[in-house]
Amino acid sequence: MDKQLALDRRYLRMSRIWAENSYCKRRKVGAILVKDGMIISDGFNGTPAGFENVCEDEDGVTKPCVLHAEANAITKVARSNNSSQGATLYVTASPCMECSKLIIQSGIKRVVYNEEYRITDGLDLLRRAGVEVEHITELENASDREAVENE
Repeated sequence: MDKQLALDRRYLRMSRIWAENSYCKRRKVGAILVKDGMIISDGFNGTPAGFENVCEDEDGVTKPCVLHAEANAITKVARSNNSSQGATLYVTASPCMECSKLIIQSGIKRVVYNEEYRITDGLDLLRRAGVEVEHITELENASDREAVENE
């Protein structure tokens, strides 16, 4: 078992747990930003700070002001003393085009995601920009702990 794969699965599980913080009903998405083995930022989809925590209108359509988990993680790190240059973004769903632009501009070098969204133009853009993209579907593996401990 590869140590990096074991860590990737672990951080993806953490991003799934972080998604539980979202007030969105249609889809809960979580993101964790990791650099040099440390979590430097996190995010989940939701409304901007100070807005009511209601993501959908009365018809169940996502409101235009809702921020994606990736955007929240990136803007959160931008407000800190950290840099996302060279970091890895772990996200429960594949990034959209708008988030992919933010990922590229923020210097994130790698994106690991779990669920693939039906529209893949964001992934295509990331690959075109040279960002490493990993799709991991299985998040649980008994040998993950052993792989991390033995290296």
